[in-house]
Amino acid sequence: MDTPVILKTFHMGKMKEYFVMPGEELHTDLGVIKLDELGTKTFGDTISSHLGVEFIIQKPRAPDFFTHAKRSGAPMMPKDIGVIISNTGLCSTDCVLDAGTGSGILAIYLGGIAKKVVSYEIREDFLELARKNIALCGLSNIELRHGDIAQEIRKIDERFDVVTLDTGAAAQVVPFVPQVIYPDGFLAVYSPFFEHTKEIREAIEKTKYTEVRTIETIERDISFSERGTRPSTARVGHTGFITIARY
Repeated sequence: MDTPVILKTFHMGKMKEYFVMPGEELHTDLGVIKLDELGTKTFGDTISSHLGVEFIIQKPRAPDFFTHAKRSGAPMMPKDIGVIISNTGLCSTDCVLDAGTGSGILAIYLGGIAKKVVSYEIREDFLELARKNIALCGLSNIELRHGDIAQEIRKIDERFDVVTLDTGAAAQVVPFVPQVIYPDGFLAVYSPFFEHTKEIREAIEKTKYTEVRTIETIERDISFSERGTRPSTARVGHTGFITIARY
């Protein structure tokens, strides 16, 4: 085993987990774990610290990389990524054009489903971080490209089933998306502000898109206690607007 793993245990009623690579030793308050022993293990097995605390070995999935991957900024939240996946019907035969790679979180979610993801990022430092995060995932179907999508989209000679934009230049990119998208393909744009979203909608209305809608998703955890059950006082409120359009 030479890939990242999640080590998880429950101690005194609380869950503890560690995102680690096979190596030498991991020092925790529950004891020292010899990570070289992971080489003889598989997912679902357990590994013990020198204090006898057992940890189950789990395979990291996209939500784990969202939690543990290094970030270049605020990534798109899973609740918004889910809206994009469900409303575009993303599937295993799809090719995706993604712009605004950031730390690669959206590309990782998309790459776990789609046939291929091509992702553009204008900043080289962000691209390097995304490259490291994607390498940890072991995904070989994500191609990272350096460049300004507002300029690069005019040069692209490929076709895609889904186009996702998480960039301030989205409104400038929208008019050129029909050149790179298959008929009946979907465009999904993430925008944090009303003003940005309005610009995107105005750009879409000047192009031959159909089935256009803009939505916002609010997420609330439910709290369970002896006193009763209610929405948690801590919640994920507004993060951004998602505009979905079909060409």
